[in-house]
Amino acid sequence: MSSPAACAIAVWHASITTGNTSADIEDRNQTLERVLLNGVSNEHTRRAYSRALEKFLPWYDARGYTELSRQVLFDYRTSSESSGAAPSSTNVELAALRRLFRKAAEAGLIDWGKAEAAAGVDNSRSGGVRVGNWLTPEQAKDLLLAPDENTRKGKRDGALLGLLVCCALRRAELVSLEVDKIQMRDDRWVIPDLVGKRKKLRLVPVPGWVKDRLDLWTQAAKITEGKIFRAVRKNDKVSGASLSTTAVWKIVLHYAREVGIEHLAPHDLRRTCAKLCRKSSGDLEQIQFLLGHSSIQTTEKYLGGEQDIVNAVNDRIFARVKKFQSNE
Repeated sequence: MSSPAACAIAVWHASITTGNTSADIEDRNQTLERVLLNGVSNEHTRRAYSRALEKFLPWYDARGYTELSRQVLFDYRTSSESSGAAPSSTNVELAALRRLFRKAAEAGLIDWGKAEAAAGVDNSRSGGVRVGNWLTPEQAKDLLLAPDENTRKGKRDGALLGLLVCCALRRAELVSLEVDKIQMRDDRWVIPDLVGKRKKLRLVPVPGWVKDRLDLWTQAAKITEGKIFRAVRKNDKVSGASLSTTAVWKIVLHYAREVGIEHLAPHDLRRTCAKLCRKSSGDLEQIQFLLGHSSIQTTEKYLGGEQDIVNAVNDRIFARVKKFQSNE
């Protein structure tokens, strides 16, 4: 029986020899997508890889390539960079295409040497360090106070925002959190053995006021076991369905706009947590533990390289110029 990858390659060659009819191309694209996503379980990765393939194949066809090679991948990276695409976006696409090349090698379209050579094409490099987005302490307080605690939805959202801002949870970690996972250790509330990216475990301390918000929500919703965060209908009745990561993103965006913040993502609240911890004289290594970073350098990136933009060093230049002018 032919493998999915082998079928994909047969379709690929058929689309070339028959003149690339619309039906041939559509069949090829669908088959290659199945090959690319086979074995990829994470929903975000699957969506990103699908978008990468949808972008790559028309580009590949328009340039008349007839085989996969290192040069194809290099040309694609150059084209993406020239179009002004963000390096992070280009690199996600390159990761998807490297996987596609390996599947092509498994099917015998290209030998492993060519696949490995293609994998050697470097990622797109960004200039400097991406600072990202975060909230000031005042903005964070406004966001946390935005939900209406007189409703079940408001109680839920207040607890949700508390965990995002003060415990630096990722969306996937938040929606999978269960009641019995919040435990007492050393006379304080924590989330022990939280499973993060790449199955890495970490312990997350939960501030007392955040636990109070969680209790307010779970008591109002009568949740005693299972997932903590559930859907709330328009009539303020709690549904049995757990929240999705997309719902979390929409909740954050809704309250951000309520307090006058136009662009805010859940991950920005993770970065905000790191910033606020540091401003409160938090130890860098302890912030690394809280966020679950393998490298202290990653934590430093979250902190924006510790650049002080409130008391910026170049502010003093202007002060000296004003003083010089006033003496004339």
